[in-house]
Amino acid sequence: MPLRTMKSNTVLPDNFDWFAVEYRYRKQEIDMIAGVDEAGRGPLAGPVVAAAVVFGSGVRIEGINDSKKLAERRRIHLYEEILSTALDVGLGIVDNDEIDRINILQASILAMRKAVDGLSAIPDVILADGNSFRHDSIRFENIIGGDGKSFSIAAASIVAKVTRDRMMCEFHAKYPDYGFARHKGYGTPEHLAAIKQHGLCSIHRRSFRCGDTANYL
Repeated sequence: MPLRTMKSNTVLPDNFDWFAVEYRYRKQEIDMIAGVDEAGRGPLAGPVVAAAVVFGSGVRIEGINDSKKLAERRRIHLYEEILSTALDVGLGIVDNDEIDRINILQASILAMRKAVDGLSAIPDVILADGNSFRHDSIRFENIIGGDGKSFSIAAASIVAKVTRDRMMCEFHAKYPDYGFARHKGYGTPEHLAAIKQHGLCSIHRRSFRCGDTANYL
């Protein structure tokens, strides 16, 4: 049987069941399942954005996948379909100042918790991408590479990515010298050259002073 390798280095068959994780809970009569993921851990500028998405048990959307594996036009199409199909969607945003204050890992967890808090109803269980999410009062499961294994988490990754990209395009209008609409704050050569020429703007993460960025930040 043909195989494909997911981001988590787990080898899965082409007919991999995107709904298997959710089904484990649904067969226990647990229906309010929130998939949660974030976007924007790596950039030098801008916020980290998380989304929480809850679907009804019979929902299927063709083409759902880890947002990083999708072309921008396809992501946007799926984003609109997710918003029109999901039972509930919550967003969590943590800005660059808070990232600098508490570090990017804690900011990512905080954004995910805010996304869950933004849901109109408390979910029965949270499926979270990665291995760091925690919640004091709601059952949760961390899934490494979850955006490539769970329909709900993959949908959340798309909502988070499109939301953040649109925010960075808005920042581009305010700070046109940096090219945020093109690189979304990541450390591309264009972005690093702009920082070298113009210095930092108000949405840059001052704590990201490592590796190749040390000479610029």
